[in-house]
Amino acid sequence: MSEKNNAQKLQEKLSYKKKNYFEIASEAERKAMYSYAKGYMAYLDAAKTEREACAVSVEMAKLKGFTEYRFGDALKPGDKKYFVNRGKSVVVFRVGTKNLEEDGIRLIASHIDAPRIDIKQNPLYEDSGMAFLKTHYYGGIKKYQWTAIPLALHGVVVLKDGTKVELNIGEAATDPVFYINDLLPHLGGDQMGGKATKIVEGEQLNVVVGALPYADEEVKDKIKLTVLAMLNEKCGMCEEDFLSAELSVVPAYPARDIGLDRALIGAYGHDDRVCAYPALTAVLDQESPHTVLAMLVDKEEIGSEGTTGIQCKVYEDLMEEISIALGANFRKVRANSKCLSSDVTAAYDPNFAGVYEKMNSAMLSCGTAMCKFTGARGKSGSNDANAEFVGEVRKMFAEEGVVWQTAELGKVDAGGGGTVAKFVAQLNIDTVDLGVPVISMHAPWEVISKADLYSNYKAFLAFMK
Repeated sequence: MSEKNNAQKLQEKLSYKKKNYFEIASEAERKAMYSYAKGYMAYLDAAKTEREACAVSVEMAKLKGFTEYRFGDALKPGDKKYFVNRGKSVVVFRVGTKNLEEDGIRLIASHIDAPRIDIKQNPLYEDSGMAFLKTHYYGGIKKYQWTAIPLALHGVVVLKDGTKVELNIGEAATDPVFYINDLLPHLGGDQMGGKATKIVEGEQLNVVVGALPYADEEVKDKIKLTVLAMLNEKCGMCEEDFLSAELSVVPAYPARDIGLDRALIGAYGHDDRVCAYPALTAVLDQESPHTVLAMLVDKEEIGSEGTTGIQCKVYEDLMEEISIALGANFRKVRANSKCLSSDVTAAYDPNFAGVYEKMNSAMLSCGTAMCKFTGARGKSGSNDANAEFVGEVRKMFAEEGVVWQTAELGKVDAGGGGTVAKFVAQLNIDTVDLGVPVISMHAPWEVISKADLYSNYKAFLAFMK
C-alpha cells in the first residue's frame, strides 16, 4: 500500500496534466471571471470594426487618466499615454521606473481587425426587385457561413467635400438589418454536391439593402434610387461617395452567454479582441516598474500589411521615440525588450477531432494558451520562440499563479496559421504567442470560455509585474 502511495506521489510530482481553471478556481476567483466577462462583452458589442475598437479603447484609456502622446513629446516615469495611428490602431503605454536600456519594454501585441465582408467601391445595383451592394470578403472565411444571417453596416464615408461621416446601421433594436441570400435546399442539389469553397462564390456575397421602388414612373432603377435617397438623407452621401468609403457588413447580433451555466461567450470578433481587451485592461489597471506597451493593431487578418498593420514602421518609430524621450539607446532597448504576441488559437473540438492532435491542442477552460511556434506544416512562417524565453515566461506565470497551457493549431499537416509574432521578432525582440482558445474561429459567431479570457488577463498582469 505504501509503495502504491509513493508511486502516486511520484506520478503527481513528475507528470504534467492540464487543469480546468473553473475546477480549481476559488469561488471569489470564479466570480471575478464572470464579472470581467461582462466588461469584455460590452467592449465586443461596441467594437465590431477596428475603427470602433480603436475609439472605444481610447475612451477607456482616457477614463483611467491616460493622455494622448505625439512624436516629440517629453516623457518621464509614471506617464500614462496612448498613441493613435490613423484611427484604426492604438498603442497604450506606461513609462516605468526601471532603466530602459537595461530592462527594455514589455510589449503585448494584439490585433483588433476581424474577418468580415467589405463593400466594394462601386457596389450599388438593382436586379429582380432587390437592391444589392457588391462585396469583397476580408480575411479567411467560410463564405457560406455569411449567408442567411442578420448583418449590420459599419464604417466611414468621406464625402466629396472632405467631410467624414460614420455609419452604424443594424445594431439597435429599431434598426433594419441587411442580408446575403442563400439558395433554398429544394433547388440546392448541385450546390451541395460541390466543394465547400464553391457552395457560395465570392461574387455571390451580395448584400440586400432594399426592395422599395421610388415613386416616379419616369426614372430607371427605382429601388436603387430609393436606397440612394435614403443614404443621402441619412448622411449626405451620393453614389460617387462610395469611392472614398470604408464600409463593411458584420453580424448584427450581440455577444451572449452560452450554456445553462453561462460559462462560455458567443460573439463576433473574439479573434482577436478576446486578447486585445485583456491586453488593454492590464495596462490600464496595473502600475508596473517596467515600461509596458499594449499594441492593438490592424490588418493582421490579411498579413499585417499597410500603414496600420504591424509591419508599418510607425510602431518601431514609436518605440524609438519613447527611448529617445527617456535618454536611452534604442538598439539596447530593443535587445532587452520582451513581447507576448497575443492572438487566439484553436480550441480542441471533439466534434471535429480528426484535425487535432489532442495531446498538444488547447483545451477549453484550461487557461490561456502559449504557442511556441505557429506557421504551417514545417513551421513555415513561424517565429518559433526559444526555450530560454519560454522558460522565463513560464517562471513569471508560476510565481503569479497563472493557469495556462500550451497549444498547436491542429495536426502538423492539417493546415496552420500565423500571427504578428514574427514581425515583432524581426526587431530583435524575444517574442512568444499567447492567446485564448476559440471554438469555430473565423465564423460569424465564435465561442470562448470566460475562464480562458480571465486567465489571459492575469497572464498579462504577471508579465507586467
